[in-house]
Amino acid sequence: MSNRFFRLKAQPIKACRAALMPTMLLVGCLISTVSPAAGMRLGDLCRVRGQETNTLQGLGLVVGLRGTGDNDAAPTSRALARAMQLMGGPIGSDATGQLNLDDVSDAKNVAMVIVTAQVPGVGAQQGDRLDVSVSAISAKSLEGGQLLTTPLLGPRTDDRTVYALAQGTLRVDPDAAATVATVEGGAKMESTIKANFMNDGMITLVLDQDFADFVTAQRIEDAINNFQAIITGDPNASPGMIGRSRSGGFQGGQNSGGAGLAMARAIDQLHIEVEIPALDRESPVRFISLLLDTTVHLSPKSNRVVINESDGIVVIGKDVEIAPVLVTHRNLRIQAGGPNFVDIGTTDNLETNAKLKDLADALNALDVPTDDLIAIIKTLKAKGDLYGEVVFR
Repeated sequence: MSNRFFRLKAQPIKACRAALMPTMLLVGCLISTVSPAAGMRLGDLCRVRGQETNTLQGLGLVVGLRGTGDNDAAPTSRALARAMQLMGGPIGSDATGQLNLDDVSDAKNVAMVIVTAQVPGVGAQQGDRLDVSVSAISAKSLEGGQLLTTPLLGPRTDDRTVYALAQGTLRVDPDAAATVATVEGGAKMESTIKANFMNDGMITLVLDQDFADFVTAQRIEDAINNFQAIITGDPNASPGMIGRSRSGGFQGGQNSGGAGLAMARAIDQLHIEVEIPALDRESPVRFISLLLDTTVHLSPKSNRVVINESDGIVVIGKDVEIAPVLVTHRNLRIQAGGPNFVDIGTTDNLETNAKLKDLADALNALDVPTDDLIAIIKTLKAKGDLYGEVVFR
């Protein structure tokens, strides 16, 4: 560890010597040493738009509870009376023709619940089975309950299509709240939900939030446009640039020869549009699989600090710097950076900033807890003396 930027005061000699030892790993703190040319699969950086999970939802009734259902809930009574009427049950009507709720007002073993099911990003076919989550609205417990047949609608309130029907015996996790239950395979798809990923011969790549920035988006555009042999599947094709024409559209590079080659354009720091080659538009699966298997070389996130306070974990990039500061912590005084600090074995004054990872090592040598390191990092960032991005998880 380089200690040329640090001066420690009011410390026992033993502790100060410890601060001059080689680099030590702070407990709960990791120093990132990512390669400057780290390569990742494109499929690990992004997803194809249209490949999103969707939530189906509906209101249902759970019966068979042990007196833990809704108490004197008028909506539950109306829903139960209506369900019984649809099943041919003997429910009377009042003078106005409305259902007589007196017959079901004392039901204590019934609860109104919210029922949801997740449709995977690849979609779902008619007849597929999905797991169901059931949450009570006012019941005390759903243990021992049975979900009556419940229609599940789409996430949009203006879409009244019944995509699935849910029913079955509830299972309550003994380690979770008794007001939440599941029905494994409890929803049967009644309609097919397709994952539409292509629009007018184009697909859109959506970067993961952890990688979304202008630099990464541009690197992905260049990677797709520069490696024609990989994207088109033509082993005889040589790498050539496919760039934008002056009119704003796309034009093939010198090796394109007018063939239908892949062309990409970064829309913003989150989205990259890719035109599917004409020969692959009828069956784009092969093209997309090759595309997502392309390796992209990213710029390392070496100027980022990631903090997980709940687990006491700090990951510090190797290029995160701090301004010349004086940090006081209980009986510690640590001066970092500035022209008055001399490298060990030299006499040259230094006008450069200190590294945050070196400060972390110095604090580790003095047995400073990780919680205190996190507090120091927060204070440095709030003061504007930490040159890098701080991300909290």
